Amino acid sequence: MQLTMKQVAPILAGAAVLALLSGCSQSGSGGSSTTVSTTAPTGAAPGGAPTGAPTEVAFVTNNVSDYWTVARKGTDQAHAELPNVTVDFIMPNDGSAATQKQDVEDEIAKGAKAIAISPVDPKNQTVWLNSIAARVPLITQDSDAPDSKRLMYLGTDNHAAGLQAGGLLKQALPQGGKVVLFVGMSDAQNAHDREQGIRDAIKGTNITILDVRTDGADHGVAKNNAADELVKVPDLAAEVGLWSYNGPAILSAVTDANKVGKVKIVCFDDDSHTLAGIKSGAIYGTIVQQPYQFGYQGVKILNQLAHGDKSGIPASGAIYVPTQAIQQSNVADYEAKLAKLLGK
Repeated sequence: MQLTMKQVAPILAGAAVLALLSGCSQSGSGGSSTTVSTTAPTGAAPGGAPTGAPTEVAFVTNNVSDYWTVARKGTDQAHAELPNVTVDFIMPNDGSAATQKQDVEDEIAKGAKAIAISPVDPKNQTVWLNSIAARVPLITQDSDAPDSKRLMYLGTDNHAAGLQAGGLLKQALPQGGKVVLFVGMSDAQNAHDREQGIRDAIKGTNITILDVRTDGADHGVAKNNAADELVKVPDLAAEVGLWSYNGPAILSAVTDANKVGKVKIVCFDDDSHTLAGIKSGAIYGTIVQQPYQFGYQGVKILNQLAHGDKSGIPASGAIYVPTQAIQQSNVADYEAKLAKLLGK
């Protein structure tokens, strides 16, 4: 199955209402990760045909957030279409590379036949990722590790998304101003590419990026960072959140400081607090991805790879899923589509 850009966009628009699967269970892995297992019934496929043991695959995120809830809906739908597949959906609660590594090693020990991962620290994880790729088919999703031996990347063109965010920033600050960026891990490929996209977009303007603050995927630290900058830089013009939870964290800090409207907010993804902030006018805009597609297409590709089929791997080594800028003018329409996608 070769997935192309022409196939990607219609899937989101035409996605059917999803049913929660009865085989879901939630548990912690060593108390440091959340695993949701969507299990496959053994012994029969649709129509009663025997199938034998299910194929086990793993989808590993880089932290815990509402953003990944949408991706899990995609893995659930793929499972509904591939009932003889068991999917472990794993979220490292502390967002650390060490926890993520242990999660993947545990999955291989359990018998995972293919793995999709959003690397926390791709530069320093490359050697380890190569060791995983030598044992099972490995793809990256959401954030890439381009120097590793992963078979392909599935997700957002994060530099292009950064350019979109930079475009929103230029609209919000036509006269320029001081800006601070916030993210969980600056070494993550998606964070690096988004930052570079923003920097490229604002070249030649009077917008100045003062700093990039990291929070280690700790939501409390994320808010504190945003609050600190509001005090440290009294004439700060905007705060920009690069990861999904950064938008709500910034919104909370700006609200507490009574600077709504005075400090512009640009962020990423469609956390419910982010969308509410856009509707109220407190957030200027956000760049939304399609994590549903990361989950849906990811499981389909993993199933193929687990059976030795590499036809879903494009020659380019990447499948890019389009992003969209959301502002007050289109947020209501976007929310309606998102609700339908999630079966609400």
